[in-house]
Amino acid sequence: MPGFLKVLFRNLLEGPSTDPFPLVPETFTPDRLRGKVVIDENLCMGCGICSYYCVAGAINITRREDSHTITVWHNACCRCAACRQFCPVHAISLIPDWHSAHPEEEKYNVIEQKTIKYEPCSVCGKMMRPVPEAILKKLYVNNDDVDLAHVRSLCPSCRQLEDARRSAGLPAAETKKAVE
Repeated sequence: MPGFLKVLFRNLLEGPSTDPFPLVPETFTPDRLRGKVVIDENLCMGCGICSYYCVAGAINITRREDSHTITVWHNACCRCAACRQFCPVHAISLIPDWHSAHPEEEKYNVIEQKTIKYEPCSVCGKMMRPVPEAILKKLYVNNDDVDLAHVRSLCPSCRQLEDARRSAGLPAAETKKAVE
């Protein structure tokens, strides 16, 4: 019993050891806390790996002819960070916002949704997601002779052919606009 009294008196003198979160809006947040999922639409390629690895099924990708939409249901998210870990372009991050309380009637509104528009390929005209400039800089870091704006406007098939032409020392393909 003396050990219990020692702890009791220490708690009475020092105050509560818990965080007063509901009463105080700003509170301590640990450095490595996994909070809400945030998607950077400038980096997202729409590959779907995040939705495949989401153990809670909180991520859905809806594909259309001219765009794709990524939806994250924050109610279903278990904050495991598997989506962030497996995203090949690092388009997903978890911010330290862990405030997820909301009324029951708003549970289907607690989502994050991003729509990424497609553009036509400059050679073949096929609708595609342009490669983000940050990724192109990483891919072609040692190739100063590559026109990143031109490569960004190519679909994966045309980009592959363009890289093969460049490797073989052949001239670049003409764009669809230049042909017309």
